[in-house]
Amino acid sequence: MQLQTGTFVTSVMDEKPTLSSAYDTPINAYDEAFTEDRQPRPHWESVMRSMGSFTNEEMLDRQRRAQRILREDGATYNLTSDPLTPSVWSLDLIPNIIPTEEWCAIEQGLNQRSTLFDLMLKDLYGPQELLKNGIIPSEIIFSHPGFLRQCHGVSVPGAHHLLLHAVDLVRDPTGQFQVIGDRTQAPSGAGYALENRTVVSRVIPNSFRDSQVRRLAGFFQSFKNMLSSLACQWTDTPRIVMLSPGALSSTYFEQAYLSNFLGFPLVQGSDLTVRNGAVWMKSLNGLARVDVILRRVDDALCDQAELRADSFLGVPGLLEVVRAGNVVLANPLGSGILEAPALIKFLPAISEFLMGEQLTLPSVTTWWCGDANDLQYVLANIQNLIIKPAIRRFDSSSVYGHTLTEKQTLSTIEKIKKHPHMYVAQSYIPGSRAPIWSGGKLQARPSLLRAFTVATPKGYNAMPGGLSRVGDSKTEMIVSNIASSKSKDTWVLAAEPETQTAPIADQIILHEEALQANLPSRVVENLFWMGRYAERAEVSMRLLRTIFKQMNGVDPLPEESLRTLLTMASVQTACLPGFTEADEDMLANPEAELVSIITDGNRAGSVKANLQAMLSCGEQVKEMLSADTRIIINELRDHIHELDRTYTNGLPSAPEESLDSLVTSLLALSGLNHESMLRGLDWTFQEIGRRTERALQTATLLRSALTKPLSSAPQQQILESVLLSVEALISFRRRYRNRARVAYGLDLLMIDGTNPRSLLYQVEQLRKCINELPRNETTTAGLSPENKIIIRSLSSIQLADLEELAEVDKKTLSRSKLEKLMTELLAQLEQFTVLISEKYFDHTAGPQSLIKIVGETDL
Repeated sequence: MQLQTGTFVTSVMDEKPTLSSAYDTPINAYDEAFTEDRQPRPHWESVMRSMGSFTNEEMLDRQRRAQRILREDGATYNLTSDPLTPSVWSLDLIPNIIPTEEWCAIEQGLNQRSTLFDLMLKDLYGPQELLKNGIIPSEIIFSHPGFLRQCHGVSVPGAHHLLLHAVDLVRDPTGQFQVIGDRTQAPSGAGYALENRTVVSRVIPNSFRDSQVRRLAGFFQSFKNMLSSLACQWTDTPRIVMLSPGALSSTYFEQAYLSNFLGFPLVQGSDLTVRNGAVWMKSLNGLARVDVILRRVDDALCDQAELRADSFLGVPGLLEVVRAGNVVLANPLGSGILEAPALIKFLPAISEFLMGEQLTLPSVTTWWCGDANDLQYVLANIQNLIIKPAIRRFDSSSVYGHTLTEKQTLSTIEKIKKHPHMYVAQSYIPGSRAPIWSGGKLQARPSLLRAFTVATPKGYNAMPGGLSRVGDSKTEMIVSNIASSKSKDTWVLAAEPETQTAPIADQIILHEEALQANLPSRVVENLFWMGRYAERAEVSMRLLRTIFKQMNGVDPLPEESLRTLLTMASVQTACLPGFTEADEDMLANPEAELVSIITDGNRAGSVKANLQAMLSCGEQVKEMLSADTRIIINELRDHIHELDRTYTNGLPSAPEESLDSLVTSLLALSGLNHESMLRGLDWTFQEIGRRTERALQTATLLRSALTKPLSSAPQQQILESVLLSVEALISFRRRYRNRARVAYGLDLLMIDGTNPRSLLYQVEQLRKCINELPRNETTTAGLSPENKIIIRSLSSIQLADLEELAEVDKKTLSRSKLEKLMTELLAQLEQFTVLISEKYFDHTAGPQSLIKIVGETDL
């Protein structure tokens, strides 16, 4: 493309429309990219030139690549409880661009606003001069559930109480930014802004590099330094954690992403406890004291003892430790009061009272219906206003007056009249129009910018950029919902190229003990179960593939072989009674039960249920998973969806092939853990889970397949089926030729230390793993209980007489000794998992509410 008289055109004029004519001039809204005569604004010219050089297919390819990176990174928003259907974060490649001169004014306004909000927070929980002097009506504060009387007088170390502040901005038709809201209790979005920058700089690197975009690293370094300094009064090596509501939080990806980027453990309320006037993290080495908590849990949910008794997200007694000054929260509890929309009306007077100056960054005009004059104005002009609750809640929604019917308008007026102090109204600002790439061309969408500031010793530091969002539909007039919008990277252009500076030395000193203590018990428990569920699913699918191959073989399957194989499937998956009580009709038509064993996600033990459980464990420890691991997990999700489609009409013609891709992905996951994962405690517990489950599955398989004697041909068929399901048939034939004796099979599956699927191999690996665990020392009482069980199991396997095990008891007509040994091993291994769980995992019951409180939890 080439530049001609300020307009981009293609070399072939009729190939596609020029970029400047891609959409019409917005009506009553500012255009971010184009002037009124449809020419690119000066600060957009470089990007437009770069974007204009792409063909539709090239642009679409880059958009697909961006979404693929986001998916591989696990970038989600509004994750549902179903681990198979996460909502991938949506990103438009065309950035939102702000020139240097304009940003300087915005930055100054943001810093001034954060300073004012910090003074407000100190006053409301301190001398309350704003209330005493009538600057803020008392009912706005004292009727607000976000005002926590329990926090009155609580101070924060350092000059500032408000440590992180997010501000939502829109442009009015003149291009002036106006503030429409503030986020102060647990501001989110900074991590998504960082992820957007990472993706865009990878997908369109030339445009990014040539545009002299200001970097974000300095903001996050200031953020980290601020948190590290909060506990400097009592320690030089603070332990900082990020408190998360958990994997079902809509912004859990951001929490995991930031915790990794900043180097802080991601914890949940159950990972922390209050003891002896301090907060402690339950780690593998016992309790480790926590000094600073970066929280993403809302104010009222942080302490069940003094705030919401029905919360499962907080730490009972936390507020008392905060009062004592033994832990610091960022942001402090009670800061949610600053988010009240009603306060916006009074900000000019508050600023004049506290700072003696007016805000340079204006707020949207706001009326509080608790004021008689404001109420009269709102009722007379409701069609031109946005009606909001005076108290911001997660489930509250705005009412746009111009969209209401006459009946809806009357209903809204009645609600306001009943409780006028509970409502505010704001001027309707549709927001500026920003370009997005959609349908092979540029289109205009309403936009909103969330900016961020962080406290520093000298004031506040604003992120040079932020999180831009645009509507995803032509019909939208304003961005109202993150889940139904697209995000954009925000580029603040520098006056000159930024020089790369060396990173500031990390102020947190990490010792080996601290590294281990920084691993919460909940994390290793999820890794342990992730390993178990993966192994459980793999063994089940291997057996089912073998059964399908035998059923679809050239020769008909004898009835006793078929019954044994199908019974093995039910026992192995624990989908009981299943084929264990099958009648003749069920044996003749096993398809429905086999389909259920594979695809019924609500049936405990089914293939799909195990895979879902594995993925759920993975979501709980997303911050621990490598990029390659996330890629494989995404492939697993795709294969599970494909499995559902394949089995829509019952058992497919080649059912064994439908499981191949799932088995391959699980093998890839296992191989990646072995070849790429550091041999830390996280790997050790995942390995313990895998080895324990494989031993349990192998013992179950031997007991269900070989304890009941069969006639010669079926017995050989069942033995070979067992060997085939554990990938040992070729080795067996090479070692024993055609002598298919049960004793020989037991030799390979039980006591062969060179077979990575034998019982002996699993137990030996478990013995090595538990020697690496903390708190596993030999005491005066002897070996630890878990060590004793493993040694007992190891001895039982090594001392076993295979010929005796293979011998059929004439009284019971079964291999009773084999059954007894496998039953004992199963009991010992189950007891081993109980001991590991009790010693290292967190099974403390959550706080129990004595009363039922009506309300929902904002995740």
